Amino acid sequence: MAQNIDRGQRTSRSPDDMPTSFGFTEVQEGRKQALVDDVFHKVASRYDIMNDLMSGGLHRAWKDAMVSFLAPPKTKSGSWRHLDVAGGTGDIATRVVEKSGLNVSSVVCDINESMLGVGKDRAAKAGLSDHIEFAQGNAEDLPFPDQSFDAYTIAFGIRNVPDIPKALAEARRVLKRGGRFMCLEFSEVDVPGLDKVYDSFSFNAIPAMGKMVTGDGEPYRYLVESIRKFPHQEQFAQMIREAGFERVSYRNYSGGIAALHSGWKL
Repeated sequence: MAQNIDRGQRTSRSPDDMPTSFGFTEVQEGRKQALVDDVFHKVASRYDIMNDLMSGGLHRAWKDAMVSFLAPPKTKSGSWRHLDVAGGTGDIATRVVEKSGLNVSSVVCDINESMLGVGKDRAAKAGLSDHIEFAQGNAEDLPFPDQSFDAYTIAFGIRNVPDIPKALAEARRVLKRGGRFMCLEFSEVDVPGLDKVYDSFSFNAIPAMGKMVTGDGEPYRYLVESIRKFPHQEQFAQMIREAGFERVSYRNYSGGIAALHSGWKL
């Protein structure tokens, strides 16, 4: 049975809360994944609109910056492979393949079939079906062999994973030695004044706009709440270190509205 989390707990960003927090609602362990899946079934066809609403359109610039920082090779390299997890619509994979000049291959892995369907259609329309592969799978138990990829990315997806340490361990497992982990995620605003403006916009405007665009504001309410439950920048960086990654760093975008984390499997 779900129960509302009190106001004090709402501001908690403890990693220990993540397996049982569905936004500001506490759920039984093992229940969160099904609830998250239902959210993304509802918003799959409007995923980019969802991110536009939540970031004011800035997610596009953040994703471009992420891929530039990743710097996929621009020479023909049949062995360089990229994995994008929880990226069913192919947004990041498309950027990586195009940034490389169509010289690398990407695999998109998502647990949600609806999101993958949108991604496959988009890749086909863009003429990228030969460069981007789509696979259904759970971030906590990836369907790939050890040391399969040179880069692992996840954008605005890891806060929806119930067991984040397990997902990080899986990321490290499937990366080759010298491989890079990158995670772009909504984070904690660190600019005085901006935090209050952002909170007001998030909790009041986003669910209302979501309802206007899709007819249902509740998925957007969950997504806004889930951001406030996700560990802040340094907490998450420490989780990445504890998973065994080295040279861990992060950079804030737009005053901490989003943060890009990076780590290496050395």
